[in-house]
Amino acid sequence: MDPELERTLITLEEIASGTRELHAVRHPLGFLCLPLLREGPRGICVHLFDAGDHAEPDASPMHAHSWELRSRVLYGRIANLPVRTTVVRDGEEGATHRVFEVLSGSDGVDEIRPTSLLVRSEPGPAHISSGGQTYTLPAGRFHATALDGAEPAATLVHGMSIPGQLDLSLGPLDGRPRRTTRRLCDTAQTVRSVHTVLRRIDAQQRA
Repeated sequence: MDPELERTLITLEEIASGTRELHAVRHPLGFLCLPLLREGPRGICVHLFDAGDHAEPDASPMHAHSWELRSRVLYGRIANLPVRTTVVRDGEEGATHRVFEVLSGSDGVDEIRPTSLLVRSEPGPAHISSGGQTYTLPAGRFHATALDGAEPAATLVHGMSIPGQLDLSLGPLDGRPRRTTRRLCDTAQTVRSVHTVLRRIDAQQRA
């Protein structure tokens, strides 16, 4: 077992045993996030994807992070869909989406505000990653992430914030400002989820 996975398992076992208190966060895009580390510009999370979890109805799956991402699939299969965007200037036709700025508060509320920037977007072919594989994304690159198939999946995500970059999403041309809330799971829900992750990682290691 490599050191990165070993460290992750130790942290998850601490959460499962109650040695470390942590609450999973239900993300508006329909996955659970276990925020394992926040240290200055650096963050490490485990993201849990399940076919039974759904994004909020008005949440746009196409987004760009203010941080660089390295994502290792712990088990299951993840589809990462790159989205190429071209700016559409005033007077030009062909815009498909408006760019929105996402401002995340420490209280779990995301303020999603329309900008004046219109783009034409073209989704590219999905890149599929399965257990043990790693993919990277630079800050500012639009993409969408989803399960590939019906089986659950989990990823270990390393993020590094890039100064000057913004969190963005693509929405309707006439979209209005709105709010979404990242809801905290209680201790029992979190511990159940972590036990499930540990069982599935163990099965992945034995396969």
